Amino acid sequence: MTSPELLPILRYPDPRLHTVARPVAQVDDRIRTLIARMLATMYDAQGIGLAATQVDVHERLIVIDVSEERNQPMVLINPAVEWASAETRKGEEGCLSVPGIYDGVERPVAVRVRAQDEHGAERTIEAEGLLAVCIQHEMDHLMGKVFVEYLSPLKRNRIKTRLAKAQREAVRG
Repeated sequence: MTSPELLPILRYPDPRLHTVARPVAQVDDRIRTLIARMLATMYDAQGIGLAATQVDVHERLIVIDVSEERNQPMVLINPAVEWASAETRKGEEGCLSVPGIYDGVERPVAVRVRAQDEHGAERTIEAEGLLAVCIQHEMDHLMGKVFVEYLSPLKRNRIKTRLAKAQREAVRG
């Protein structure tokens, strides 16, 4: 069996990262193929989460795997937060669309999310710690928001400049 074809990951500040994703209308073979390709892309990029928005597909679909062994993929289709803890914590975050950049973001420490799995079955996930952060981070992508938007305008501009420079150098090769 061949592994699924990898997808190109959009890089910040690509304007397509600010597209609000529409709901997945039907969980079918097209979506299951997209899930397989997104998981392969996420694992290849050494990430723990990937939203469809990041691969230029603007539908409400997230894949996550926060396990040490990288063998517990989680699929969230049309996720919705039902509850978030009042307690928050500032944690270091990074993003496959913002390579090499890490900074602190304040988020609820626990969430309860309702979503469909890759078979269309409705499920509720109660998450805390890294999984809760990852779910919130990826759900932000579905709303067209990148984690650097939580940072000060000065930090955001520095990041844009740094990434633009890295991209120019990569093109020159």
